[in-house]
Amino acid sequence: MSSDNQNPEIIAANLAAVEAHFHSEATNEVEAALDLYTDDVVWEAPARGLRFEGKRAVADNYTQMFAKMEDVEFETLQRFATEDRVVDDSVVRFRLTGEGYLPLNSGTQVEMRLVHIFEMRDGLISKEIGYEMWRAAS
Repeated sequence: MSSDNQNPEIIAANLAAVEAHFHSEATNEVEAALDLYTDDVVWEAPARGLRFEGKRAVADNYTQMFAKMEDVEFETLQRFATEDRVVDDSVVRFRLTGEGYLPLNSGTQVEMRLVHIFEMRDGLISKEIGYEMWRAAS
């Protein structure tokens, strides 16, 4: 589909939903982030072999994941959308505070290139795939 046929209002709504989602994550407001998902959302992190289905499973994963991160900083490199997708390319920096989230030791300063592909439905996120490339920051 050419960009001429895309509805700019739908694209703007999709970008706003993803922006609100990231804001909710950054402020550790898991429930607010969940409001931006469809009930049948699928969340994946292929590098860690993770897949969760449904809001509750995603919420439980977020709670565990964010409990092991401190001093989180996001830097958005680029973000763009169509009527049914949003792509976000960011760098996330944080200190790892627990074991089991990443194969790095607790206390490690982490820099992660994080590329998200969000599938959108009716202004909500129906699928979130996060491609994570992490390393100990130097």
